[in-house]
Amino acid sequence: MSNSHPWYKSYPKGTNQQIDLSKYSSIIDILEQSMEEYKDLPAYENMGKSLTFAEIDELSQNFASYLQHNVGLKKGDRIALQMPNLLQYPVALFGALRAGLVVVNTNPLYTPREMKHQFKDSGAIAIIIVANFAHNLEKILKETSIKTVIVTKLGDMLGFKGKIVNFVVKHIKKMVPAYNLPEAISFNEALAIGASKAFNKPEITLEDNAFLQYTGGTTGVAKGAVLSHKNVVANILQCNEWFLDTKKGKELVVTALPLYHIFALTVNGFLMFSLGAKNLLITNPRDMKAFIGELKKVQMTVFTAVNTLFNGLLNQPDFANVDFSKLKYSIGGGMAVQGAVAKHWQEVTGIPLAEGYGLSETSPLLTCNPLDGTERMGSIGLPVSSTEVCIMDEEGNKQPAGEIGEICAKGPQVMDGYWQLPEATKETFFGDWFRTGDIGIMDDDGFFKIVDRKKDMIIVSGFNVYPNEIEEVIVAHPKVLEVAAIGVEDEKTAEAVKVFIVKKDPSLTEEEIMECCKVDLTNYKRPKHIEFIDELPKSNVGKIIRRLLREGES
Repeated sequence: MSNSHPWYKSYPKGTNQQIDLSKYSSIIDILEQSMEEYKDLPAYENMGKSLTFAEIDELSQNFASYLQHNVGLKKGDRIALQMPNLLQYPVALFGALRAGLVVVNTNPLYTPREMKHQFKDSGAIAIIIVANFAHNLEKILKETSIKTVIVTKLGDMLGFKGKIVNFVVKHIKKMVPAYNLPEAISFNEALAIGASKAFNKPEITLEDNAFLQYTGGTTGVAKGAVLSHKNVVANILQCNEWFLDTKKGKELVVTALPLYHIFALTVNGFLMFSLGAKNLLITNPRDMKAFIGELKKVQMTVFTAVNTLFNGLLNQPDFANVDFSKLKYSIGGGMAVQGAVAKHWQEVTGIPLAEGYGLSETSPLLTCNPLDGTERMGSIGLPVSSTEVCIMDEEGNKQPAGEIGEICAKGPQVMDGYWQLPEATKETFFGDWFRTGDIGIMDDDGFFKIVDRKKDMIIVSGFNVYPNEIEEVIVAHPKVLEVAAIGVEDEKTAEAVKVFIVKKDPSLTEEEIMECCKVDLTNYKRPKHIEFIDELPKSNVGKIIRRLLREGES
């Protein structure tokens, strides 16, 4: 074993060090193989309605046919998908990919300004959007290249029940603001039209583009990471090496994270489909009562989420009444999993919460904790198969184990670059090493740990202070629900630490927080300012956006 790959000695038994990309020529190969192998099994379920692998096959072909014959979209054209977790999403996603299109995943809660940026930047010429947000599209449509608009309603694929859902959503709950898109066609109509003509399968290779996956925008203007079929196929195979104990056609994965998010897209959307798993789609996980009601109906085996979702569920008394007897894997990603949350999760479910790590630019998985019981709390785990990860200094020099620096990586899942941004692409690579922008450290066994985001680092009197460390200490306090730490200007120390806290217990005081920090934080790391607030600003996948807190202080 090479000293440059210390993580190999920590790999679970049976995990291959390398993946074999020669088995597939595109994502489509993986999808079609699963559609045939598991055709009679349920693939996706949402609001009580499920679709089999065979039905997903037929419907996605119909959608691909419509895009080819009736819209005239060609291989390489960009199509935006803007909807929450619904049965329509995999049908539209797989259909677009089968037609050779490049999918532009778009957060349905984006403002018109954010939508306009993404659509103009990507050059999307078609969109499928859920009706609830069509009024926002109407405001900016003329400023984009979009010529084809397909609108879907929440209940469109739920059969008779769907008509009731659509009526309640529009007329009772008033969740669909009026919009005027006269050229738009309904999703169900597009499927019906597409069914009348045969789908022509284009030739797609690993080198062809599959996604423009826009970065979350939490650190500035969103950029489109160009992900090829090779990038995504590689990551599906890499994830597969980690899920060694899965039984094909027998798993049930809970998908509360939106499928437009890269973590859920690859792990829940593609990997689990390739394993013949049943995918329970949760449209609105923020409705915790209804979400837990759905969880009570099933015996889940796989659960993926971000820290805020794990924490939110754990703070619902009824969550403890969910059946965890079949749960095998709990995976956290998207943001740092806090130690107190991971510990509480294991106490309630009996299953460890294994943290993984990746970015939109890496399809996403770069590292993950082993799922065989050897996970290390507070660590982001080991580099996955065919992946090299190292720690570099500011000049791009590799650092030895135990030294702090920027986490850099290379592997077949790493993007070639950002869409039409050669300078930004150049800045994010040291040669062929992708720079994550995260500060981390590797131990002698090849486990990596994030110290913090580069841009979030606070410098107090010349000392580096990492918000994650402060947050870990404070969130462990029994009266704290959530916390975020930022740096604010200070006359004496250049920057000082300020924390924003959401109380779990209304009796919590500043004094209690300071006492808690005195125990575990050296003086310069302790918060100089404490503010109690009702909620922290978060992205729509639950990441706390420290940038907005900093902007509020300037």
